[in-house]
Amino acid sequence: MKHERATLPTPTSTNSFWHSEPNEFLLGHRTTQELPAEADIVIVGSGITGTSAARFLAEDERAQGKSIVVLEAREACWGATGRNGGHCQPLLFDRSSEVAEFELKNVAAVRSYVQQNNVPCEWRDVAGCRTFWTEEAMKEAEKEIDHLKNIAPEIAQYVTITKDKEELKKHRVAPDCIGATLSAGAASLWPYKLITFILKKLVTDGHINLQTTTPVTEINGASDGKHTLHTPRGSITSKTVILATNGYTSALLPHFADLIVPVRGEMSALFPPNNATLLPNSYGMVAALGQPANNDDYLIQRPFSGVPNPAGHLMFGGGRGAGNLPNIGISDDSVIDEGAAAYLRGALLKVLELDGETEGVRELKAAQQWTGIMGYSRDDHPWVGKVPGKEGLWLCGGYTGHGMPNGTLCGKAVVDMVLGEDSGEDLGVLSERMVEKGDIPKSYLLTKERIDRARSLLTVLQQDEQGVHMNGVV
Repeated sequence: MKHERATLPTPTSTNSFWHSEPNEFLLGHRTTQELPAEADIVIVGSGITGTSAARFLAEDERAQGKSIVVLEAREACWGATGRNGGHCQPLLFDRSSEVAEFELKNVAAVRSYVQQNNVPCEWRDVAGCRTFWTEEAMKEAEKEIDHLKNIAPEIAQYVTITKDKEELKKHRVAPDCIGATLSAGAASLWPYKLITFILKKLVTDGHINLQTTTPVTEINGASDGKHTLHTPRGSITSKTVILATNGYTSALLPHFADLIVPVRGEMSALFPPNNATLLPNSYGMVAALGQPANNDDYLIQRPFSGVPNPAGHLMFGGGRGAGNLPNIGISDDSVIDEGAAAYLRGALLKVLELDGETEGVRELKAAQQWTGIMGYSRDDHPWVGKVPGKEGLWLCGGYTGHGMPNGTLCGKAVVDMVLGEDSGEDLGVLSERMVEKGDIPKSYLLTKERIDRARSLLTVLQQDEQGVHMNGVV
């Protein structure tokens, strides 16, 4: 079963609530009127990964004097980062302890940037409350947590399990829930505001040349070791190209079509019931209301005060099992799936104890409903490193709906690889050292061997059909 290539981002897209307060400086922004003919480093994509890569290049003295151009197909941060669930939540027991540790470190790095720069992005430290709605799903989580206690007790201490009905009530979870896990170290935020804050700073400080509404249609390698990136506005050549294209990667790298697969997800910003109060956590719902256990629903809540438009919106995403339209292999986010959208409007009244005036309310009113494109990785790990056989072409993406607690430090890792190799280090030796220091999980490294190994697994579509858990916790 062959996965088709992703298409380029659609020129128009559904309206994300996160774009309701756009960064005026960045709208339609082009640092220079003309597209430069060449640059030392070109980054394709201006979401969390591309922006983080640009930021770490700007902060690294090895990159001083290098010209950096960031190309974006649409407006700045208009892809997955500007359309996601607003979570920055490490998953502590779903994958290896090495990954859990990296995600905790990643959330800490984002938190520290937000605090040091006073970024107005509604950052809120919360516990991640993941609720389980079937005995089978709960048992699986307990088994994974037991395993974590054995191999990494220092990480397991961040996770507790509760099945006590009174305790669940404190977390505002409906009484028919089987149980929940509570993970420390999570946060919620307005992702677009964080990323556009960083981008604007990079542009105004003169570190990058940002070119929005400039889709890359094709990349050609040349014999002189330079890549030519073609756009409708002309071409730009560079020795070093970093693809921060996540779900859209195979539009430019066709041989990655079966390794990073676009998946359309549904999101909503819902008005809470009248006179409701703030929920204490961020939430994930596993196998709720007959949904398949292999894709979670996810929820954060915006503040009721102290911010522009403080309506306590419930930012709720998922509902993939209730959708009417195909979503795997789909890179078009200009369409809303009404089945999934209707599920999202109704589900929270059943799975949580929302307070306020709920009597007779069958569904919550949506302030906004939209879709976004995730990049599902065939082996459930991001791909970070040099593309085999393509000298100077680097990739960082494939987060399987889980980019916020990964993208920042993955962006840093790819920059360390690019600059390390540029200064004469052996990439294999450098990568090993980075793994030892905890700068990147070994399972994220992009190698020929890993590609071959991933191709021996079921395809992303087959895994989904067979109920293999792909962690869609945005």
